[in-house]
Amino acid sequence: MTDQAKQMTEEEAAEFAEQVFDVARKGDAALLAALLAKGLPANLRNHNGDTLLMLSAYHGHADAVTVLLEFKADPQIANDKNQLPIAGAAFKGNLDVVKALIEGGAQVEGASVDGRTALMMAAMFNRTEMVDYLISKGANPKATDTQGVTALAAAQTMGAVDTAAQLQKLV
Repeated sequence: MTDQAKQMTEEEAAEFAEQVFDVARKGDAALLAALLAKGLPANLRNHNGDTLLMLSAYHGHADAVTVLLEFKADPQIANDKNQLPIAGAAFKGNLDVVKALIEGGAQVEGASVDGRTALMMAAMFNRTEMVDYLISKGANPKATDTQGVTALAAAQTMGAVDTAAQLQKLV
């Protein structure tokens, strides 16, 4: 194979990879399932360290998340910013995705390097239903991040009145 032909192959592979990451972002569960069944690595990562699972979770696609988890995507792989898929889903406020991740093996107490958990993210953005769900799955409302901040303190700092009141009852 000539160097030019090899370079074309690498360029085509890179283009294909970008298309696959777009499929994850768009949440095309059926196409992801077909690609994974043909051998696409479930934990494929892009230039930011985002896995297919991270992209599907962050963009709110519970069906795609479920498919990826069925093909053994690892919900504990953090991206280059040390963010986990569950934190991305909690940040975006997608309870269905958070549920799919936990049902698929994500740790409810999974935290980024700064120690923030999905419960802290949900509390900060006043997501009461998500707070209830995470606590029902074992999230610790007394856990602290690396700065010593609890979910309650994070909610109070962000002015998230409903989740602050909700968490106040638990501590």
